[in-house]
Amino acid sequence: MSTPPNGLIDTPTAISTLIDTLVDLPTNPPSLYIDLEGVHLSRFGSISILQLLVAPTNETYLLDVHVLGDKVFSAPGVNGSTLKDILESASIPKVFFDVRNDSDALFSHFNIKLSDVVDVQLMELAARTSGKKFVNGLSKCIERSLVLTYSEKQRLRDTKEAGLKLFAPERGGQYEVFNVRPLPNELRLYCLQDVHYMPRLWLHYNARLHGAWGNRVQEATKDRVTLSQSESFNGKGPHMALPPTGWF
Repeated sequence: MSTPPNGLIDTPTAISTLIDTLVDLPTNPPSLYIDLEGVHLSRFGSISILQLLVAPTNETYLLDVHVLGDKVFSAPGVNGSTLKDILESASIPKVFFDVRNDSDALFSHFNIKLSDVVDVQLMELAARTSGKKFVNGLSKCIERSLVLTYSEKQRLRDTKEAGLKLFAPERGGQYEVFNVRPLPNELRLYCLQDVHYMPRLWLHYNARLHGAWGNRVQEATKDRVTLSQSESFNGKGPHMALPPTGWF
């Protein structure tokens, strides 16, 4: 399956076709890497785009949640499976980077209860030999953990900066730009980049998880998902940079 010319999968038929390609994929290493973009992404905002990288084929798909709404998650493949089924499956690992706000939005707007989640942000924290007082953001993890060429580093920064100028209020942008169609190319590239390095990050950190840290990552990830579905969850503020209790 190829990505359509506009860069977005925005019909139920295309969603169904995609679902058929996600059946029986390898689970170790994980095959599915996911991120979300939206307007104030949370229970108080909305989801615009779901990015899905399928590692075995090295294909990345941008699913148009703004246009399709629930159909992104309910359109069935030939065997009847839906994306909601995949996201809630306890036997299909899904890799996120800081799953909390993504989980909050999915649960609040589409009643999706994520299961078998791998949180790369927590993997990075667990793999550190010291200095576990704060979690790192995605860009810092990529630049510190992966060996990149000069051109890769420059493209990483340029793509991020171009996206921020369009959607970040502090840069003069607005989050509503994620709902503009056709999607600006700068945002398309930004969305693609957000999941591009996640398979490499998973491999890097997984090789460095020793002792009980693998289990601690699993438990802390489950706790993040559970917390994100609670009435008291607040996905903004300095507390979001703190590690799980007892990690330092």
